[in-house]
Amino acid sequence: MMEDMHKKLSFGLNLGLIGNALFIAFSAVCYVYYLIFNPESAFVKFLEIVAYTLEFSGFAALVAADILIIKTARMRDWLKIGFSIYIVTEAVMMTLELNSYRIEFYKPYSLLLAIIHSIFSAAVCFAFLTLDPDKKAYEIIVIICIGIMLGGMFGNVMGIRIYFSIFTNAIAFILLFGSIKYMLQREIIEIDCYGDKARVAEYRSTFFEE
Repeated sequence: MMEDMHKKLSFGLNLGLIGNALFIAFSAVCYVYYLIFNPESAFVKFLEIVAYTLEFSGFAALVAADILIIKTARMRDWLKIGFSIYIVTEAVMMTLELNSYRIEFYKPYSLLLAIIHSIFSAAVCFAFLTLDPDKKAYEIIVIICIGIMLGGMFGNVMGIRIYFSIFTNAIAFILLFGSIKYMLQREIIEIDCYGDKARVAEYRSTFFEE
C-alpha cells in the first residue's frame, strides 16, 4: 500500500512536469500569436487552436497531478488548497490572454495584475515546502523557484504581456517538480504518504531559524 502511494505521487509529479511544459509551449505560441496577430489570418487562427489545445492539455495534466498529490501526500492542506486554486487561476488567465482582444476588462500589460499573479504563485510555491520542511537543500530549491516566479512580474516592465509571468511560473514549477523527484530518488527528502506507518513529518520550516 505504501509503495503504491509513493508510485502514485511520483506519477503525479511527472504529470506536473508535463503540464508545466505544455504551459511553456502555450506561452511560446502566444508570443508568435501576438507578434503576427491578424484576426483574418488563417495561420493566426491555427495558432489559436494550437494554443487552446496546449492550454487544455496542460490544465488536464495539472488537475490529474493535483488529484494524485491530494490522494497520496498526508496532510499539507494549505499546499493542496493553494495548488488547486493556482491551477484554476492559470487556466482562467490563459483563456483571458488568448481572448484579450475580445475582452475589454482584461489588461494583459497591467503591472498590478503581474504583481498579484507573481506573489500568489510564489505563495503557492512556498506551500510546497511542507512536503519536507527540514531539508536545507530542498528549502534552497523552493526559494530559488519563488525568486523565478517573482521575477515574472518584471515582464511588465519590459513591455511583455502576462504570458511572460505564466512562462516563468512554468519554468519554476518544472524546476521544483524535477528537484522533488531527484531528491526523492536519492532519499535526500522524504514525503510521508497515506499508508506510511514508520514516519509522520513535522510540518514546520527551519529556514528562518538561526
